[in-house]
Amino acid sequence: MNITPEIIGYLAATLTTASFLPQAILTIKTKDTQSLSLGMYTLFTLGVFCWLVYGVYIANEVIVFANIITFILAASILSFKIYNMLTNKE
Repeated sequence: MNITPEIIGYLAATLTTASFLPQAILTIKTKDTQSLSLGMYTLFTLGVFCWLVYGVYIANEVIVFANIITFILAASILSFKIYNMLTNKE
């Protein structure tokens, strides 16, 4: 079996994106964001977006694929956090 850098990249992308799923699912299900840091999720979402743009620029499918999914999840959580703050649900 020949393990290429691309296989390692897809494995890393799958694992890091999957690790974010439990938090996203819990937040979407409960809409509870009180214990989540606005600063952390803002920076994280912007960072993931930058990785996505970088992946597009260098035409790297692994980086683009992983960061599209993670960006959608992170932006969803960030949106719930901002909505809850603006509607005084926290």
